[in-house]
Amino acid sequence: MTRIRHTLYEPRLLREATLAAVRKLTPRQQWRNPVMFTVWIGSLGTTVLWLTAVTGVADAPADFTLAVCLWLWFTVLFANFAEALAEGRGKAQADSLRRSRTQVQALRLQAPQREAGSERVASSALRAGDHVLVEAGELIPGDGEVVAGIASVNEAAITGESAPVIREAGGDRSAVTGGTTVLSDWLIVRITSNPGESFLDRMIALVEGAQRQRTPNEIALAILLAALTLVFLLVTATLLPFSQYAATASGGAAVSLTVLIALFVCLAPTTIGGLLSAIGIAGMDRMIQANVIATSGRAIEAAGDVDVLLLDKTGTITLGNRQATEFVPAPGVAVERLADAAQLASLADETPEGRSIVVLAKERHGLRGRALGALEAHFVPFSAQTRMSGVDLAQREIRKGAVEAIAAWLQQHGRELPAAVREAAETVARQGATPLIVAERPLPGGRAEVLGLVRLKDIVKGGIRERFAQLRAMGIGTVMITGDNALTAAAIAAEAGVDDFLAEARPEDKLALIRRLQGEGRLVAMTGDGTNDAPALAQADVAVAMNSGTQAAKEAGNMVDLDSNPTKLIEIVAIGKQLLMTRGALTTFSLANDIAKYFAIIPAAFAGTYPALGALNLMHLATPQSALLSAVIFNALVIVALIPLALRGVAWRPASASQLLRKHLLLYGLGGVLVPFVGIKLIDLLLVGLGVA
Repeated sequence: MTRIRHTLYEPRLLREATLAAVRKLTPRQQWRNPVMFTVWIGSLGTTVLWLTAVTGVADAPADFTLAVCLWLWFTVLFANFAEALAEGRGKAQADSLRRSRTQVQALRLQAPQREAGSERVASSALRAGDHVLVEAGELIPGDGEVVAGIASVNEAAITGESAPVIREAGGDRSAVTGGTTVLSDWLIVRITSNPGESFLDRMIALVEGAQRQRTPNEIALAILLAALTLVFLLVTATLLPFSQYAATASGGAAVSLTVLIALFVCLAPTTIGGLLSAIGIAGMDRMIQANVIATSGRAIEAAGDVDVLLLDKTGTITLGNRQATEFVPAPGVAVERLADAAQLASLADETPEGRSIVVLAKERHGLRGRALGALEAHFVPFSAQTRMSGVDLAQREIRKGAVEAIAAWLQQHGRELPAAVREAAETVARQGATPLIVAERPLPGGRAEVLGLVRLKDIVKGGIRERFAQLRAMGIGTVMITGDNALTAAAIAAEAGVDDFLAEARPEDKLALIRRLQGEGRLVAMTGDGTNDAPALAQADVAVAMNSGTQAAKEAGNMVDLDSNPTKLIEIVAIGKQLLMTRGALTTFSLANDIAKYFAIIPAAFAGTYPALGALNLMHLATPQSALLSAVIFNALVIVALIPLALRGVAWRPASASQLLRKHLLLYGLGGVLVPFVGIKLIDLLLVGLGVA
């Protein structure tokens, strides 16, 4: 899937958003936003007042009422436009995704065996539980799990990454996604989703906003804004009879209903009310652009509140491929002899570790790789049970493996692991590397001997230490999870700069750690891809499952990373924080605006009733009408000015909560107070210059 990037000012999106803004003027649409619904009611009210003024029943001058009426409608339209523009970007992505969805023919099997009976059906006819055979060159017809076979798969249709990946049965890399292509061999796939429920369908629904439900924080803010609006409405409603009574007593002019409606709209929190929905939609859009499916907006917000990240060592903190960096010979053994034996044992080892041993022996000691056929060797592959591998030659057998595995092999042949070698292995482990012991036994029936060890180093990713330091500055702790022993884990944790680590971690250990942290009041995020990660993912507050992982992991998580990049968790936290910061910044700016407008227009609005209030007209606005009209125009235009900020988000940099609070109070709080004074004064001067007021 080519990721879609739409600018805010694409003509097509602007046209569609403008039309959608007009369509959203219906009461059913406006009712969903209480703040803007009251503005919509006020717009209708001023429309009626203008019509009555035209017919001779003047509440206020007809041209003034018309100007207020038009700008109130513009205020509603601009708020609708912000929401429609956010939705339009998502719909453009959805259209692209629909075009990538392909209807294919699938070979449905009667049983999960390649030799079983089969029939050709359309992919739309497949249901969860069906088994299909997919061979080289064919598209995988739906989301599922590999139950047999191993194949190279091109997932560019989903991830945008053209490099093929291996998918096989029985491991943590068994999940496949509909629309991807099998490049070699064959797979039997058990379909796990019904039509309309695939990841592609879920992405389409999410980016269109069809499944976007407001989060608890968003609902709470909406309730607060509605309460403030109600308070301003009640205060404004009481001003009408009060002003009439005061006008009779003082001989001044009563405040018109048009003025009171304009006053209410200017003082209500219309800025954040008009942009609140767009902020939430844009947050979901940014997550989709990062190629992450979030099951709800709540998960995105929770990512912004996270204060502990649990990260797997392999593939997240380290590159995932250990490299041989040194040969450490046993006492009395030449290093060249150790390097020769280690290389021989690794010639048929296709793992990154095995290949790196061959390369190290060649580069450090000039040992060229030998032809396998000429050796007449029998290679012993690595297995999880023996935890070692090696080679059997005509005159000797060589083994390399974990310390305890080689110690057990030596015991079988009547030898013990030398204390000096065990001590050297412990030293290597304390330094954050993995010791690989090399031993050999002459044939037939010779005495086994330990030659030394190979130092395998986990390479910590470049820049990861700096990223963890940034997280620490934000008050977010990091915990590395690894199956390594405590010595190795401690050394890698120190090199990477994480705050804590969990060594020799089992699934139940991860779950217990998450529960303990949550019991301390912490919000926990973690990534995982295996079935054994599912319990911990289900417990975590933010759980990012890898798309390449098992179905159990994806069902347990509340986010799925289509790129299967474990470090994406850091980016997800940044997006969540940016969403919360954007909402908080614009709320602060909006409320500060209301305070400033209160002091700017109240004296001018009531100067006719109380002439003495003219002394408080510190901005020297020309007339009460120009003051109110300037405020109404400013109130509408500020929504337009803030649309790019609402959709792109506030610029996010790692900082502590106190630093962010000070910055936002200064920039959006103080700025929100000062900007209305400047804006309203400039608009007032413009209206006077044009002869409008």
